[in-house]
Amino acid sequence: MDLAAEGEDAPPSVTPVRDTNFVQSLDRGLAVIRAFDAQHPRLQLSEVARATGLTRAAARRFLLTLVQLGYVRVEGREFSLRPRVLELGYSYLSGITLPEVAQPHLEALVGRVDESSSISVLDGDDVVYVARVHTKRIMTVMITVGTRFPAYATSMGRVLLANLPAPELADYLARAELLPLTPSTVTDRSELAAILDRVRAQGYALVDQELEEGLRSAAAPVRNREGSVVAAVNLSVSASRTSLGQLEEEFVPPLLETAMQISRDLGRPST
Repeated sequence: MDLAAEGEDAPPSVTPVRDTNFVQSLDRGLAVIRAFDAQHPRLQLSEVARATGLTRAAARRFLLTLVQLGYVRVEGREFSLRPRVLELGYSYLSGITLPEVAQPHLEALVGRVDESSSISVLDGDDVVYVARVHTKRIMTVMITVGTRFPAYATSMGRVLLANLPAPELADYLARAELLPLTPSTVTDRSELAAILDRVRAQGYALVDQELEEGLRSAAAPVRNREGSVVAAVNLSVSASRTSLGQLEEEFVPPLLETAMQISRDLGRPST
């Protein structure tokens, strides 16, 4: 494909200009990077344009700029991210103590129950994994630090959503796109709101094959010294080996204990 031959039409607005300090070109460049994910590691120019809402000409300019900066590679008609994009998240991860604090506790939990465990934070409408210790691979998608999933369909996401301030949660429930990721995924807003109320009251969340068929998970909140929920820790099990009742009875207690230990190490007083 001759990229230089593409037209130079003015790109449409992707995000409204919020004020004079908002740099729209930066917003668009980041949108191009976010177009790539685990399901779409390689994209053609037209696919990037469609995913971001940019014209082909605008998408081309951003892609070629990212190629020159070393964040994107181009092979024939396809673009893909290069390892250098990890630098964009490294400053954030290296500046917080959560992954470092959580890692030994996750390792101890996994050693105790022989199931995979992760910790994540809420970023927009997604959970983002910041630490993980795995045993058997039970998901078709490989999970690593930086993996994102929609919050509504995950146990960690429900813990984090349930503990949002009421106005933020109401806004989320009003605007979130609840897609049926599996036949079991809860997509009714009223039902999800009731589930989140229950999660908040009981102090943990259970999800039964809503993110991926064959996967069950439980999650508990991690709190900072002020008592605010800043992260969630989970355990993931195979539905073929572990019933939902077993997950709640056998795995939730050590999970809650681990969440309390991480919270304590973050400065949360013991109660």
